[in-house]
Amino acid sequence: MQFVRTISVGRPQDKDWAGIGRTSIDKRPVTGPVAVHGLGIDGDEVSDTQHHGGPDQAVYAYAREDLDFWEAELGLPIRDGLFGENLTTEGIDVNALEIGTRLRVGEPGVGVLLQAVHVRTPCNDFKGWMGESGFDPRSWVKRFTAEARPGPYLRVLETGTIAPGDSIEVVHVPGHGVTIRDLFVALNTDRSRLPDLLVVDGLLPKVRAKAEEFVQSTAGSLPPAEPVA
Repeated sequence: MQFVRTISVGRPQDKDWAGIGRTSIDKRPVTGPVAVHGLGIDGDEVSDTQHHGGPDQAVYAYAREDLDFWEAELGLPIRDGLFGENLTTEGIDVNALEIGTRLRVGEPGVGVLLQAVHVRTPCNDFKGWMGESGFDPRSWVKRFTAEARPGPYLRVLETGTIAPGDSIEVVHVPGHGVTIRDLFVALNTDRSRLPDLLVVDGLLPKVRAKAEEFVQSTAGSLPPAEPVA
């Protein structure tokens, strides 16, 4: 079964290690139904609006299975919401979702329709939060990046109300084969894969621009094509 295990929200807190002096990464679970609108979940407030939030980063999802992986790696318990996710999922590999995949959470007409459109990029705030939470923050950003388990940012296509335990149904797969994990790798660890993103219809404009810029910058360095006999 694929379902939402936990829904978590956070509000700005003053932190010396945060880039702008405050952060909302400390997400805590809600116990009942919660409304979801175009900019996210009621009760969840973005601190750094320059780098977070907006329609294309309205809801952040992370799999319990990936949290379990990090528990084993780090040797300490990791509660739902600790990675700053709004939705802690179970039974679905959210990193294997194709970009543009649509997910129905909850019942039609009551729940929401979400679309996987972007990836979380680890930052120094994440590092600082891990340190405050009792983990060794040294090289955390590099370590998280190397594992390529980023979790997707979800756009809200249909608003509604969801609750912990709601089912997750994949209702549309674009079919291009480029996954959330592929997007993360292309943007963070292997720029040679940026051109692969261009097959994605509806790719975020800033991501498409980066991929096109890479193609243009490398065009002159490519070997000439072999003549056709």
